Amino acid sequence: MTSRFTGKVALVTGGGSGIGRATALAFAREGATVVVAGRNPEPLAETVELIEASGGQGSAVTADVSNSDDVARLVATAVERHGGLHVAFNNAGVLAAGPVADIDEQDWDRQLAINVTGVWLSMKHEIAHMREHGGGVIVNTASNLGAHRRLPGTGAYAATKAAVSALTRTAALEYIGEGIRINAISPGPIETTMSLLPGETEADRAERAKTTQPIGRVGTLAEAAAAVLWLAAPESGFTVGHDLVIDGGASA
Repeated sequence: MTSRFTGKVALVTGGGSGIGRATALAFAREGATVVVAGRNPEPLAETVELIEASGGQGSAVTADVSNSDDVARLVATAVERHGGLHVAFNNAGVLAAGPVADIDEQDWDRQLAINVTGVWLSMKHEIAHMREHGGGVIVNTASNLGAHRRLPGTGAYAATKAAVSALTRTAALEYIGEGIRINAISPGPIETTMSLLPGETEADRAERAKTTQPIGRVGTLAEAAAAVLWLAAPESGFTVGHDLVIDGGASA
């Protein structure tokens, strides 16, 4: 256990799996009390169990980030339970693939609602608390697809993640004067289910990555979590409005 986040309360949306769960566990290992949020209570409960099994402190709040009332309740609950909110990792996101002209309208709307509106609403309510309580740190999950790279079949997703990058950098300029430091990560393919092609196994993905990724592999959850923690930690205090690409050279 290290202590970079001792005494801090960290909120992680999309905390029931993947990068969100790995980052929640990493925050807890470094001393934070972690609140994980998502739409499904069961995986959130599993994350909290893992946090507590490793000696950390955590709790879960079921919430839909595309619903303003849910997000307001999420932030208020985190503060009421644990006495504050110092770090937020806005990570909830979905991917529905398909060529631009063939994307289902419901899939388009869902990606916009969660990936863009969800990040905006999360920041809206987090910032409202932080600006009244001495500041804080926010990290958003964008993607290397969007502002940094394009890939056929991912147009809707790329559009939402480019929006997250722009929203992050604009908000960073707007609120750094009030002590709220905002940045983003832009992961490439990480060892989550989202990076698997339809019908693909993890072994298949590893073989594919040898030729499609400059580094020859997908990223690990630990590498993604480490990037978030660095952006949230005091040692990155001069880093403001940055979109940190972690994709093994794919968008270099």
